[in-house]
Amino acid sequence: MKKPFVTQEQLKEITKKYPTPFHIYDEKGIRENARKLKEAFAWNKGFKEYFAVKATPNPYILKVLKEEGCGADCSSMTELMLSEALGITGDDIMFSSNATPPEEFVKAKEVNAIINLDDFTHIDFLKRVAGIPETICCRYNPGGIFQISNGIMDNPGDAKYGFTKEQMIEGYKKLMTLGAKHFGIHSFLASNTVTNEYYPILAKILFELAVELHEKTGAHVKFINLSGGVGIPYKPDQPANDIMEIGEGVRKAFEEVLVPAGMGDVEIYTELGRFMLAPYGHLVATAVHEKHIYKEYIGLDACAVNLMRPAMYGSYHHITVMGKENAPCDHKYDVTGSLCENNDKFAIDRMLPKIDIGDFIVIHDTGAHGYSMGYNYNGKLRSAELLLKEDGSVQLIRRAEEPKDYFATFDFDDILKNMKYE
Repeated sequence: MKKPFVTQEQLKEITKKYPTPFHIYDEKGIRENARKLKEAFAWNKGFKEYFAVKATPNPYILKVLKEEGCGADCSSMTELMLSEALGITGDDIMFSSNATPPEEFVKAKEVNAIINLDDFTHIDFLKRVAGIPETICCRYNPGGIFQISNGIMDNPGDAKYGFTKEQMIEGYKKLMTLGAKHFGIHSFLASNTVTNEYYPILAKILFELAVELHEKTGAHVKFINLSGGVGIPYKPDQPANDIMEIGEGVRKAFEEVLVPAGMGDVEIYTELGRFMLAPYGHLVATAVHEKHIYKEYIGLDACAVNLMRPAMYGSYHHITVMGKENAPCDHKYDVTGSLCENNDKFAIDRMLPKIDIGDFIVIHDTGAHGYSMGYNYNGKLRSAELLLKEDGSVQLIRRAEEPKDYFATFDFDDILKNMKYE
């Protein structure tokens, strides 16, 4: 069973100051996980994790990860700005984007981020708008179907990302004529894999590509970025990835492919978001309504605005009814929010203990792609974010939105000048 990292008693104290709903993150768990990842790849002297800012774009979270030696994987102007504000610049930023606006390339060049090009045509585009840096990366898409021993993982051939192999070769040659001296390879072939095979298989593909690119272009391949894709077990009966085994699998591929080719100095990078943060975040809500019609419903004070994944993907998120962890799961509920959308459900036909109005509901694994995917449909306002510190104290790291925030972008006109916010 999944066990919350907060207790019912802690929540009673927290909600005296910060009402539900809110996202809360576990600093101790985040730090321990970051250290374990670093240990798993310690065999590679240049290893670096570039945390996927898109997963949890909060400066307090980024600061914790920065203290643990992580950089930032950015994909937009605001993510670049956020990282820069925290003193994360230069080689500590990997800028990976697609259909990139010119001003974002300019900003990435300004902060000396490592730019990861998504398409062959972006070479001339980058040259025109910002210039070609000495160190640059290209994103690879092998096409076809990507599968491992336990089945098909994803379909890169249908993905919009990356260069073909032929474009990688020609791209490296062209970039060298434009002044590039050091190169990286980046690829992302599958999302949220719960298997220890994914990274080692991907690594071998990229290591073999690196050798071929070096042989055919003479380019210096400085690093290989395995990107994200290492997932977490959202369901309690799923086995978790073993990051130590994954790191060892990548090491074996490294020794098998790169070392014999004289490329044993290649640095390994990762861009993990979900693996780094998801298990260390909860969405905490309160049961505020019950409904008895053709099904049994429990209505929460949270909705898809606070956690979009179940509505968007049909994703499973485990639910704990606080104080009833050991009670029998003998009631079948749809657990819903209050949006005017029938897909605004955190769980469908979920067997849970009997839920009473006022019960605290903890929704697990919301630390990545939880708050960050929120939106304001129905004029709903996004919740606060809290950090459970290592010493047990709780810090507000993002206040809850207020009506004035929702209306702030009308500030160019006096149409709402008589609006009262309180």
